[in-house]
Amino acid sequence: MPNLEKGKLVMRSESFSSRHVLQALPKLPVPNLKDTLDRYLRCMKHLLTEEQFNKTQNIVTQFGAPGGVGELLQSKLTERSENAANWVYDYWLNDMYLNNRLALPVNSSPAMVFPQQNFKAPIDSLRFAAHLISGVLEYKTHLDDRDLPVDYARGQLAGTRLCMEQYYRLFTSYRLPGPERDTLVAQESSVMPEPEHIIVACKNQFFVLDVMINFRQLNQRDLLTQLEKIVKMADNEEEQLPPIGLLTSDGRTEWAESRSVLMRESTNRDSLDMIERCLCLVCLDDASGPELSDTQRAMLMLHGGGLTKNGGNRWYDKPMQFIVGADGCCGVVCEHSAFEGIVLVQCTEYLLKCMIGSPSKLIRAASVSELPAPRRLRWKCTPEIHKLITSAADKLQRMVKNLDINVHKFHDYGKGFIKKQKMSPDAYIQLALQLGFYRCHGRPVSTYESASLRRFQQGRVDNIRSATPEAFAFVKAMTEGKNSTSVEKMELLKGAITAQTSYTRLAITGMAIDNHLLGLREIAHEMKMGKLEMFKDEAYLISNQFVLSTSQVPTTVEMFCCYGPVVPNGYGVCYNPQSDHIIFSVSSFHESQQTCSAEFVKCLAQGLRDIRDLCSCRQPVDLSRVYVVISCSRPLYGWAILEELPVQPDWVIGNVS
Repeated sequence: MPNLEKGKLVMRSESFSSRHVLQALPKLPVPNLKDTLDRYLRCMKHLLTEEQFNKTQNIVTQFGAPGGVGELLQSKLTERSENAANWVYDYWLNDMYLNNRLALPVNSSPAMVFPQQNFKAPIDSLRFAAHLISGVLEYKTHLDDRDLPVDYARGQLAGTRLCMEQYYRLFTSYRLPGPERDTLVAQESSVMPEPEHIIVACKNQFFVLDVMINFRQLNQRDLLTQLEKIVKMADNEEEQLPPIGLLTSDGRTEWAESRSVLMRESTNRDSLDMIERCLCLVCLDDASGPELSDTQRAMLMLHGGGLTKNGGNRWYDKPMQFIVGADGCCGVVCEHSAFEGIVLVQCTEYLLKCMIGSPSKLIRAASVSELPAPRRLRWKCTPEIHKLITSAADKLQRMVKNLDINVHKFHDYGKGFIKKQKMSPDAYIQLALQLGFYRCHGRPVSTYESASLRRFQQGRVDNIRSATPEAFAFVKAMTEGKNSTSVEKMELLKGAITAQTSYTRLAITGMAIDNHLLGLREIAHEMKMGKLEMFKDEAYLISNQFVLSTSQVPTTVEMFCCYGPVVPNGYGVCYNPQSDHIIFSVSSFHESQQTCSAEFVKCLAQGLRDIRDLCSCRQPVDLSRVYVVISCSRPLYGWAILEELPVQPDWVIGNVS
């Protein structure tokens, strides 16, 4: 393992073509200081008491005063932007992921749940796994050859070229635990060769499956043969070792300490090295039960079901862990620091589209005698390590019991109906989430919605603050405005949609507030200014407590994404809008007395129906000036014109004889 600078991304060498594409993209801009501070106050006013807001307003005014500390930090941030490809990247990566000490499962690592597979015999799951691995190798070849098609933006500002850098970390990176901060490592080709093996987890054991033997890449038949050997080896109880993988499910500081204990033994160092340098993991899971629901499958993807199921059959530091359950429960769990959800979607859709067709149609196993047997990874486990494994298992089990998740397919309508209203489906669903939360809890809260910054070099994400003042006005009218007419509510809906769409545009063009405030805060820290009042203020703390953490992860094949909440009393909401339905995955924690995923889903579904009904009701014409023409049978009167008659929408205007 090369020497690593803590908290930095250590990148592998890139080809000229990749660098050329990266440099062709613009740099992330630094927003204007006054604009950010004004937007910050506007975003927070309705989330604070009057007393809190007045205090915050004074602090912000002082921070942004001419010649003040804000302008100094802004100038330093501008200098940084001139000397870096992306001024916020390291700050954001550390703040969002690497500094976080919580365990990866549920708290950080999202999962993509594949369609339920119908495995009729044990061999079917291995055929599926062999086909999946073959697809991974094919996809990796595209990455190595740098011939993956460039992504272009959709939706707002469609057609803009996007940064592709995240794709090249799918199979070459690793999150190394640290006592205070983790490190995102990418294989450096000048230091070590490209990985030519994957790790297969089976019955909490780990096996090295070489995908290149004698300079030849294994085909599906060979892969299936090797997987069958691994299953037989894993079934040998005399050879079974403790479930070391459980240690990776622990808190990051605890796992870093456990890893340092493991590293004392050369056998363990060799095994760790093989895992950390592999392409990916394929986890062959035991069956968890009959007729698993979407909700149950989501839970199993996120945490494996704990020690009694498949919780030890994982290694959470690897970016890509493909899960193949004997009961057809399949998906992928990803370590999120390396890439965003859309990159995961693009990769998994490629793999699933390669695998269309039932597993029974895949190739049969054939004995290839010249293939060497896969190698079981060995571990020397002292009493201290056994104790650490037991502790990690107990904490994982508590996490399993604590997770409250509800996967709901809303079938009343989908994005097709929303588009007919000439509204953005994403903005519309975000308004429904605000309405659902307010119905549940009677208050607005800081809301996070990820917005891609891939239009810029090394772009990751910023936050769309969906809890806008306009959204608050709309949900209040829908829940408390008994005297509000449909016309008034419709105007508030349109205003809220416009505000959400406008902020989305700000975010994707690098003008949102969260990354900018983070950059100012970190520059102050580097300049040893201490913690400024601006960032100690209660409002700033409230602004970063994302009780509602949301993300749209659309797919073109039948699968869905899920993840956990980011605060103990919050919800994690992932949604996948399809033409005639919307899939929601809502998570919270049982230990919080303030949250309940089922109740939130109920309120969310009702909110979606209420907004639909509002949009679908007959829209009255503008009746501020109405001319009614009345024909009369008596020639003497001819035509009479009545001006500005106060006509109600349900009056009939027609021929009067």
